[in-house]
Amino acid sequence: MSNVLDAFLTENLKELRDQGLYNEVDPVEGPNGATIQVSGKELINLSSNNYLGLATNEELKRIAKEAIDKYGVGAGAVRSINGTLDLHVKLEEKLAEFKGTEAAISYQSGFNCNMAAISAVMDKNDAILSDQLNHASIIDGCRLSKAKIIAFKHSDMEDLRAKAKEAQESGLYNKVMVITDGVFSMDGDIAKLPEIVEIAKEFDLITYVDDAHGSGVTGKGKGTVKHFGLEKDIDFQMGTLSKAVGVVGGYVAGKQSLIDWLKVRSRPFLFSTAVPPGDVAAITAALQMIIDSTELHDKLWENGDYLKAGLDKLGFNIGASETPITPCIIGDEKLTQQFSKRLFEEGVYAKSIVFPTVAKGAGRVRNMPTAAHTKQMLDDAIAIYEKVGKELGVIK
Repeated sequence: MSNVLDAFLTENLKELRDQGLYNEVDPVEGPNGATIQVSGKELINLSSNNYLGLATNEELKRIAKEAIDKYGVGAGAVRSINGTLDLHVKLEEKLAEFKGTEAAISYQSGFNCNMAAISAVMDKNDAILSDQLNHASIIDGCRLSKAKIIAFKHSDMEDLRAKAKEAQESGLYNKVMVITDGVFSMDGDIAKLPEIVEIAKEFDLITYVDDAHGSGVTGKGKGTVKHFGLEKDIDFQMGTLSKAVGVVGGYVAGKQSLIDWLKVRSRPFLFSTAVPPGDVAAITAALQMIIDSTELHDKLWENGDYLKAGLDKLGFNIGASETPITPCIIGDEKLTQQFSKRLFEEGVYAKSIVFPTVAKGAGRVRNMPTAAHTKQMLDDAIAIYEKVGKELGVIK
């Protein structure tokens, strides 16, 4: 290894560890369900994004196996050559139905979507108004586009309006986009989409909603745009297929002309091998399950409300979440790491979240009850939270 690289890594890794900012990766020994096994220990799992429990669904496993038997384990090529299977076409038709749009395009991951779609439409002659708490993939997608990035205060509509007005009246930009998460993953709050749409119409802004944590969760499962009835007012509906949908990949849904453009100008579509057939078949079936029934959605919300009430009653700072996402905000990074470690020792897997995922001094454990959790699991978790919280002085 280069001496320069060795010195850089040694110094910076030590600094991260000293500040409580180094993230340990814990391999899961088996399925990622309501409980998981880590280092041979069975734990109540409160850190998964498997919101509806579909990642381990037996019917989806069967469908994936059948698709593998018929099509093989890989798509074999990029989408634009011959990696587009009839399965991909069916998936995109189902995505458009799911999101209430004319068309949709699927990608290899949600992160890929934001890298692909933003830079395919926006360039150095444009500007992007971006919520300060937007996901890292949005930030990177905006940077890749080379557009002028104008951050507005989190969900502050006065600030957005002022900056939209300034951007349009400056005459410096050919196009201006406003981009926001639908559900903010670390706090669980929902974007003010009706107000954003109103401002977008006033200043002729392109609208882009990243609904990675809303698809399957809000709008009776159809997402945050559907929650507000704004399917005809949002230009880009983007989301992931790896959270509530339970598999892998991402999508953008919108007008047919937008999807046609993304198929010829978005680089991950053109230059990365397509999602494997087993996954595509499972995704399509999972979407149909969400369309057909709200049973899993309703169970998710029931469990989320139950856990929130229990932790709030104990005196934990759970923020202002409007979704099942339930943060326990502790603040100090080292204490947050210690709290997470003690939860692990007592039987709960709730991962510590610290800078740069959240701001410095805003360390937390992010709890994600799912539709697969039982009340007994949640009661056991709440009891462990009480024990560890009092032990470490997080609660009285």
